[in-house]
Amino acid sequence: MPSRHIRVTGAPEAPLRAALTALRTELGVPESYPPDALAEAERAAKAPTLPSHDATDIPLFTIDPPTSTDLDQAMHLSRRPGGYRVRYAIADVAAFVVPGAPLDLEAHRRVTTLYFPDEKVPLHPTVLSEGIASLLPDQTCPAALWTIDLDADGRTVAVDVRRALVRSRAKLDYAGVQRRIDDGTAEEPLALLKEIGGLREALEVERGGISLNVPEQEIVERDRAYELTYRAPLPADGWNAQISLLTGMAAADLMLAHGTGVLRTLPAASDGAVGRLRRTARALHIDWPHHVSYAQLVRSLDPHRPDHAAFLQECTTLLRGAGYTVFRDGALPSITTHAAVAAPYAHCTAPLRRLVDRYAAEICLAAVAGADVPDWVLAALDTLPKEMADGTRRAGAVERACVDIVEAALLKDRVGEIFDAVVVDLDEHKSGVGTVQLESLAIIGRIEGDQLPLGERLRVRLTQADPGAAARVRFAPA
Repeated sequence: MPSRHIRVTGAPEAPLRAALTALRTELGVPESYPPDALAEAERAAKAPTLPSHDATDIPLFTIDPPTSTDLDQAMHLSRRPGGYRVRYAIADVAAFVVPGAPLDLEAHRRVTTLYFPDEKVPLHPTVLSEGIASLLPDQTCPAALWTIDLDADGRTVAVDVRRALVRSRAKLDYAGVQRRIDDGTAEEPLALLKEIGGLREALEVERGGISLNVPEQEIVERDRAYELTYRAPLPADGWNAQISLLTGMAAADLMLAHGTGVLRTLPAASDGAVGRLRRTARALHIDWPHHVSYAQLVRSLDPHRPDHAAFLQECTTLLRGAGYTVFRDGALPSITTHAAVAAPYAHCTAPLRRLVDRYAAEICLAAVAGADVPDWVLAALDTLPKEMADGTRRAGAVERACVDIVEAALLKDRVGEIFDAVVVDLDEHKSGVGTVQLESLAIIGRIEGDQLPLGERLRVRLTQADPGAAARVRFAPA
């Protein structure tokens, strides 16, 4: 998923949406699948490889945005003696994709689903990702079914994963889940989301991890002008994310014990990155005493407040050093942890939207079964980090370009105006070039001028705001 969620509304011919369409063309985003890959997807949809284990009796449910149809995960929560049981079904993409065949090759070319504010470009054809492979309600699907037993404090005590046929009973959304839990009408499998999610959040604090509750930005067009609003995440968003995080941590532990795997790793943030974030906090008038840790500060923020929401958006910059680390034959890597998770972690819960998850699932299935990792997984393992890095960079470029377009659209009628800002960064390679954070708007832009005062406030004039595909927002000292 993108680190910054932006959604835009408006007619297809509206200027902002037209700029986004032009951006897709400029970036060479594929408009369709090769005919042989699409034909393979159509055939696979009619005859997937189905597992023998039938778990359709488990009343699973999904929690996603209301309009989502590419549903990777479904869950069922229950009590057990001394704790809880989490059942988490993950879409089994390998039941539809033949290694080395056209559909697989196209997935390796795309790597991830690309998210634009007005639409998404999927990793797999929608006949699979939004159809037969998706865990839609009342549809029998192949899945990797995780069973994770927790103690009374929410700590993992046992893990199992196997292929199974599953059947979700309900497609829930975050607002509806929150409402049912708050008013007491949620039945136990759903009501336990708050209980288990809360325990896992407490354990996250204990180990020094941090989850970013990044608000969704919505750009609304009214009378040919654009307005920026935020949708703050609900507590249910966080509880749901903890179930996914729990599974990713379990997957990492399984792979480390097995001696072969692919982890999502992140080193601790550099002093420079944290310093830049402190300057952004100053620009947004957020008090960050030096004795308060980054994790403590983030937990104190209210995503309903626009200044806090903007800062949470910028906190995602500390995730930029994340990568994928492969190991095999028991030779464990020097770095096995993800700094934000504060534990070993693996991507395995979104295979419809992210290539690496399919491979992580296969390794975990082999580890639990005491079987050899499939040859097709081992053959691709060493090239996965570079493929994922390239795909992640492409997704990041899309995200940055979309942010530029959206911010330019918001400012296009304000060229020449003066704003209060703080210089939050200076270009190491170009003298007199830096980045400013506006105080009145959640916007960051490039500034050019002599002797820019890093970390200090100054008045800036908007000199350019072009919301075309090559969007530019530029400032100069006033």
